[in-house]
Amino acid sequence: MVVLPSSDLVAEKMVVKMADHAIGDENTVLATLGLGSCIGIALYDKFSKVGGLVHIMLPENPGGKKTVKYADTGIPFLIEEMEAAGAKKRRLSAKIVGGAGMFKSESGDSVMKIGERNIEAVKEVLKNEGIKVIGSDVGKDYGRSMYFYPDDGRVEVKSFSRDLITI
Repeated sequence: MVVLPSSDLVAEKMVVKMADHAIGDENTVLATLGLGSCIGIALYDKFSKVGGLVHIMLPENPGGKKTVKYADTGIPFLIEEMEAAGAKKRRLSAKIVGGAGMFKSESGDSVMKIGERNIEAVKEVLKNEGIKVIGSDVGKDYGRSMYFYPDDGRVEVKSFSRDLITI
């Protein structure tokens, strides 16, 4: 359990693993740990206080079964789940974290550019869904963990040997 700093409420912490998702409300903290080239997408409806978090690994689904693993199928799936929990798509906003260039060649270039491709795909899917990205911490060459608080919509990003940031 986590005590929310803004109150005496105890929040349930739900950890979203790679290629997974979760939905919570103001009594929940949604977290995903160890984002490298993967991206955590936090969607939030500030009126219903419904939040969702998906941890995508790759840009496009080649037709497999695990839809939340990919940006093009994971984000729409999360939106549907959030609407079933009381959120309205037209009120959703997004914050995205991750997409690092973690795998370098000897020349220092990012191999396969998975992080970069993930960032582009996530932004494109969100644009097509009509959801505005209001905060992000993406790219660069280091991993991150993110903590999403649906009580107020903030996302805290922690990285090894870097200061905590809030988006």
